[in-house]
This record gives sequence, structure tokens and C-alpha cells, in this order.
Amino acid sequence: MPLAAEAAGAGVERVGAPCRPGSGLKLRGKDFTGGAAIPQDLRCADLTGARFDEVDLIQKDLTGALLRDASFKEADLTQARLEYADLRGANFSDADLGQMHAKHADLRGAVLEGAEGSQAEFPHADLTGAVLRRAELTQADFTDATLVKADLTEAKLGQADARKADFTGAKLPEAELGQAHLEFAVLKNTDLTEAEFTQAEMKGADLHGAKVEQASFTQADDLDLTGALGTPEDVPDDAKGSTSDLPEETDESSDPAQSTGDGSHRGGPNIGIMLAVLSGVGLLLTLVFWGTTHRRRLEKSARFAAARRSAEEDVTRLGEAIDALDFDYQIHHATDGGSGDQDWRAALDAYEAARHGLSVARSMPELAPVAHAVHHGHQALGRMRARLR
Repeated sequence: MPLAAEAAGAGVERVGAPCRPGSGLKLRGKDFTGGAAIPQDLRCADLTGARFDEVDLIQKDLTGALLRDASFKEADLTQARLEYADLRGANFSDADLGQMHAKHADLRGAVLEGAEGSQAEFPHADLTGAVLRRAELTQADFTDATLVKADLTEAKLGQADARKADFTGAKLPEAELGQAHLEFAVLKNTDLTEAEFTQAEMKGADLHGAKVEQASFTQADDLDLTGALGTPEDVPDDAKGSTSDLPEETDESSDPAQSTGDGSHRGGPNIGIMLAVLSGVGLLLTLVFWGTTHRRRLEKSARFAAARRSAEEDVTRLGEAIDALDFDYQIHHATDGGSGDQDWRAALDAYEAARHGLSVARSMPELAPVAHAVHHGHQALGRMRARLR
């Protein structure tokens, strides 16, 4: 067995890692979902197969922990530290991963479907074969990360930093990558069907073999489509290269052997009729394609409008919740010397951040910070309510 493979299989300490994964507390298979106490120090702990579904792990330090096949469904890992953690096969479905630190983490085969990971950090992480369908990853950091054959269908990656990231063979149909940094990213053989790259930075990005059918590249910078497949939309005038289509069929009617001396063709229809028919078919296909594209744009606009209305309602409900608690807070503040001021201020700040985010949002990825702020505003209010009981 090669030395590198042997080291990975034995779980020995990796270069730069703080410890050998699993060398800390032995909590293999531990279930923390029923309110079991969580140890203070989980660095490098062996938590293989542990369950943390819906558990609060905010700012928890799990650096270097062994968490293979662990379950974090709907858990809150906001600002949690998982650098160098072994998370192969872990399940983060619908979890809150906002600002989570996962530098050099091993997430091969992990499931992050529907996770909320705005500003999460995955630099140099290995997400080979990971499932990130519909994940909210606005402003996430994937610098030099490996996402080979990962599934990012409909993922929100607006303003994400994926410089030098390897997406070879990954699935990104309908993914949103507006304003993403993809400088020198490897996108070979990826499925980018209907993906959106508005104002994305793409200097040196390799798109050989990538399917770009109906992918939108509005104002994408330094785009090079050399070797890409399909017909993209809104390609900038200064884009380099060209996409490849299916090879054209040879026009056998031009074979000299089929021609007579007077220029007519035997054994086939008149060339003028054929050209007229083909022209008509081409016009029809163009109209159908335009209609489909226009309809998709209208549908995308309608989805954003509905999402913005929903976000506006969430912000309004947060404001109402703050107003409802204001009187009790004032009484509590006057009698306890200011205990709880931090949570109250956090709720107010979250409300203001949500309002500002809503006012500037112009696309689906830009609504992610609004949801994130509302979520943390309600968390702060929840802590206040518990204190006021």
C-alpha cells in the first residue's frame, strides 16, 4: 500500500493538523440528541457515528475530531470549528453552517443537502463526491478545495470564493454563482446546464468538456469557453474560445458523382427546396428556444419575487417579536442591573442587518444574509425569553 494511502487509512496526523483524529475523548456512537451533556473539550475526539441532530453546537471546537458517519441533521454549527476534522460520510442535511470553519476538513461523501452555510469556510477541504444539493453557500470560501464529482444541483454560491477549486465532473445544473470568484478553477466535464455566472470572475477557469447549455454568463469577466459543450447565454463580447456542438452532417447531395453535367442532382430533392425547408426549421427552432429562455427568465424572476416577499414577512415577524418582548425587557433591565443586554443588542443588530440586507437584495443569493440575520435574531430573543421566565 502506498505510504499516503496507508496514512489516510490509519488516520495518522496530517501535515499541519493539531493532532491525530480520534486521539482525544472516546465517544464513538454517542447520542447527544436527547439533551445529553456535551463535553467542553471535543478537540480530536473520536465521535464516529455520533448523533447531533438539532443540537446547538454554536462556536463549538471540534478541531481534528473523528466524525465519520456522524449525523448533524438540522444542527446549529454557526461559527463551529472543524478544521482538519474527519467528516467522511457525515450528514449535515438542513443544518446551519453559517461561518463554520472547516479548513482542511475531510468531507468526502458528506451530505450537506439544504444546509445553510453562508460565509462558511472550506479552504483546502476535500468534498469529493459530497452532496450539496440546494445548499445555501453565499460568500462561502472554497479556495483550493476539492469538489470532484460533488453534486451542487441548484446550490446557491453567490459571491463564493472558489479560486483554484477543483470541480472536475461535478454537477451544478441551475446553480447560482453570481459574482463568484472562480479564478483558475477546474470545471472540466462539469454539468453547468442553466447555471448562472453573472459577473463571475473566471480568469484561467478551465471549462473543457463542461456542459454549458443555457448557462448564463452575463458580464462574466475573463471568460474562456474553449472546449465547452452546448449553447450558453449572455456570453460577453470579449469572451475567449468557443463552445463545441455536435458535428454537422455531410451534405451528400454535393457529391460530384451525384451531379449531372447541367448542374442538376439525380436521386434527391431540389437543393433550393431543401435549403428553404432547413431555413424554416431553423427559424422555428430559434423561436422555440427564445420562448423557452424567456419563460425561464420570467420564472426565475417570479421565484425571486416570491422569495423576497417571504423574507420581508420574516423580517416583519422578527420586528414584531422584538416589540412584544420590549416591555418585559425594560422591566428586567431595571431590576437585574443589565443582565441580558448582550442578547437584546444582538437581536436588535440582527433586525437591522436583516432590514438592510432586504433593501439591497437583487438576486436569490443576496437574500441568504437576510435569512441568516433573522435566524440569529430569533435565537437571541429565545435566550432572552428563557432569562425572563
